[in-house]
Amino acid sequence: MKSKKLSNKILKTIKSRGFKFVELPPVIEASHILQRSGENFRKYLFSFNNSEGKEFALNPDLSLSAILHFAKKDVNKREKIFYSGNAFRKSYNNKKTVIDQIGIEIFSSKDENKDDKEIIDTSIKMLKTSGFKKATIKIGNFKLFELLIRKLPVVPRWQNRLIKFYWNEKYFSELLKRLESNLDIDPFVVSADHKIYLKMKKDNPNKMIAGRSYKEILSRYENKLQNPRITKTGKYSAKVIKEFLKIKTSLKDAPDKLNRFFKKYNLNIFVGKDFFPITNFGQKNLKYEFSASNGRGKEVEYYDSFNFSIDVKLKNKTKTYIAGGRYNNMAQKNLGLKRIPAVGAAINLGVYE
Repeated sequence: MKSKKLSNKILKTIKSRGFKFVELPPVIEASHILQRSGENFRKYLFSFNNSEGKEFALNPDLSLSAILHFAKKDVNKREKIFYSGNAFRKSYNNKKTVIDQIGIEIFSSKDENKDDKEIIDTSIKMLKTSGFKKATIKIGNFKLFELLIRKLPVVPRWQNRLIKFYWNEKYFSELLKRLESNLDIDPFVVSADHKIYLKMKKDNPNKMIAGRSYKEILSRYENKLQNPRITKTGKYSAKVIKEFLKIKTSLKDAPDKLNRFFKKYNLNIFVGKDFFPITNFGQKNLKYEFSASNGRGKEVEYYDSFNFSIDVKLKNKTKTYIAGGRYNNMAQKNLGLKRIPAVGAAINLGVYE
């Protein structure tokens, strides 16, 4: 009963800020997710086939469903929406499989900074409506990491790999170890690969193996030959990346601290005072922090620039109550649709359980 009462109060707050309610379907056609995300997302789906053999899944992510809802309208006009419901995702680490959410989204942003700020401001309103007197707001920005990687002396294929797997902490750590040591390069394997390469060069370039043509495989191998990893630069780059990801500071001091870091390594990156969508740090009982690694550890890559989380204390435990950010590329990357500028946030009502 308390949860229902709280939900109604939160929904009232959202409506008062001009967001329009949309009813999202409980199921989603699996192809919308799997055609781009593949096995990255499949392992989390509760899927089934209908009588015609078409695969569907219980809604695994309400933001994905909301974007599909907006994309079907095929309009470019800015729209503010909110939704309430359950997302269903298999768990492999004792987390809940049913996620009770209330979410807000702004699509087709014309002024991204303004909309980012509106999502943050509305999230803080939802926080206060929920009765929390204290909270920590952690801000991150994936673009800073992407800029950093592009400035380092790392071959392009490895730059792309590090950017792609930034969110997957475990695999990303393995990549850094390989980058700094080159211990994964076995000379015997390299020699054997080169013999296979020379043999394939004499064969039909259009011949297929494991879904790829010989021509594509040879091209990738030749790229590795022309742009080999160098232990010295790899070790240096891994050191810079690790140091960057450890940066944590008050949001007010973040631009200065980041600029000192970038200057230290001559990276030619500058962060202005208005880079983050929060300029008022005087709100009582709210602590604002910057974390270079905020949001990492998600099952699937999500945000492509600004992101945030709002942590609260419940029963002496710190829990993330609201999380969100900007995901302009999600419609294109995960759903195979056109690019849709989007920013949003969601409350996880499950923190009360």
